[in-house]
Amino acid sequence: MKKIISGVMALCLLALNAIPVLAASIADVSQNYWAAKEINLVVNDDIMTLSGNRFNPEGNMTRVEFVNALLKVLSNENLNVNIANKFSDVTKANPNYDNILRSQQLGLVYGYPDGTFQPNRVVLRSEAQSVISHITKDMNADKSILNQFKDASAIPAWATNVYAKTINYGIYVNYPDSRELRPNDNLSRAEAAVLLARLKEKLNLVKSQYIGATTVEHLAVTKKAPNNEVKVNNVQSVIAEGNVLVVSFEDKFKSEEHQAGDIVTFVAEENIYTKEGTLVIPAGSKFIAKINEIKNEKWFNKNARVYPQLCKIVLPDGRQMAFNAKPFSKDYSLKEGPWMTAGKLAAYTASGAAVGIGAGVGLAFIPDPQKIGTGIAIGAPVGAAVGLITGLVTPGLKYHAKAGEDIYVILLDDAAVAR
Repeated sequence: MKKIISGVMALCLLALNAIPVLAASIADVSQNYWAAKEINLVVNDDIMTLSGNRFNPEGNMTRVEFVNALLKVLSNENLNVNIANKFSDVTKANPNYDNILRSQQLGLVYGYPDGTFQPNRVVLRSEAQSVISHITKDMNADKSILNQFKDASAIPAWATNVYAKTINYGIYVNYPDSRELRPNDNLSRAEAAVLLARLKEKLNLVKSQYIGATTVEHLAVTKKAPNNEVKVNNVQSVIAEGNVLVVSFEDKFKSEEHQAGDIVTFVAEENIYTKEGTLVIPAGSKFIAKINEIKNEKWFNKNARVYPQLCKIVLPDGRQMAFNAKPFSKDYSLKEGPWMTAGKLAAYTASGAAVGIGAGVGLAFIPDPQKIGTGIAIGAPVGAAVGLITGLVTPGLKYHAKAGEDIYVILLDDAAVAR
C-alpha cells in the first residue's frame, strides 16, 4: 500500500567518504598502496592522467598539473576564456595555455607579482591547501584543531586559517604520519589525488562561482511538491530544497519493535530521473534515516506515529552524501492512513453487529421462536453501534510497513548528489 507522507526539514552533518570502483591495473600503484582508492578515482574520472599506464605517485605535482585537475573537478575545463594573457612565460604554444587563463579568470591558482605563472613549478602542500580554502565556503574555523599535529608550528602564519578551515572540512592530507601536516613539503601526485578526490566528494562545500556551467531541470514526483528544480552539471545534481522524492522501506517495519535513535534504511527501487532525462539518483541507492521519536497508539483511536529523519544517501558504488529530509505529511510523521483506520472500525462494527444479531436472536427465540426476525432487526443495528463505539474508544493502530513499501519525503536542504 502506498502511503503519502510529508515532512519539514532537519540538518544532518556527516563526514562523507568515497569508495570508488578500481580502474584497470596501474603499473606503479598496487591495490594496497596508501592512496590507491583516490588515485583510481581521479584516473577513472579523467581528473588526472596516466603516462604509459603509470601514475608516478611519488612524483611532484606541478602548478599546471594542479590547475588542469582542478578545472576538471569543478567542471570548468571547457570554460570560455575572455581575459587577455598577462603572463610573460606563457604563450599560445603552451598546450595548457587556455587552462592557465581559465585558472586566472576563475581565481583558482594565480600568477606571481613579476608577471609570470611558472607552470612547471612544484606545488607545496600548504599552497594546495590555500587554493582549496579559497574556493570553499567561508567558515569561522577553530584554530585549536591544529594542536593535534606535531608540526603545527611549521605552518606559515598566512596558512593557519587555511589549515584550520580545510581540516574542519576534511579536505587535507596527513600521510604517512597522521599527526603531521608537513606544510612546507612538495605536494606529490598521490597526495594531490587524495586532495582532489576529497574535494570532488564535497563539492557542496565549494562556492558556487567556481562550479562549471549548470542547467536547471525538474522532477515530476508529485504536483504537491513545493519545489521541483534540480541544478545539473557534469559533476553533480543539486536537488533543490522542497523537492519531494519517493523512497521505499528496505525491510519490514513495526513501530512496536523500534525506539528513538534506531537507524532505518530506505532505498530507491528505481532510477530517479528529471523530466528532461538526467539520472539524478540511481536505483539501489540507500537512504539512511534515524528515528527521532515514536509516539505509541493511544486510546480513542489515536494511531501510532513514527518520526524518521533521513540524513545520508549511499550510492550503489559506495559514495556517501548528506541528504536532509523528513516524511511528507501534516505532522511530519509516518502513521497508518484513514483507510486502515476505516478498516479497523468496519471490523469492529461488523463484529459488533454479529454479536448483536446473536444476542437478539437468542433473546427473541426463548420467549417466542416466531420473533427471530425481530431479534435480528433489533440486534444488528444495536450491536453494530456498540461495535463502532468500541472501535472508536479503543487504542489506535500501530504503524506497520512492508519491505518495499513507498513513502514520500521532502528535502529540507539542497542535496548535492555526485554523478
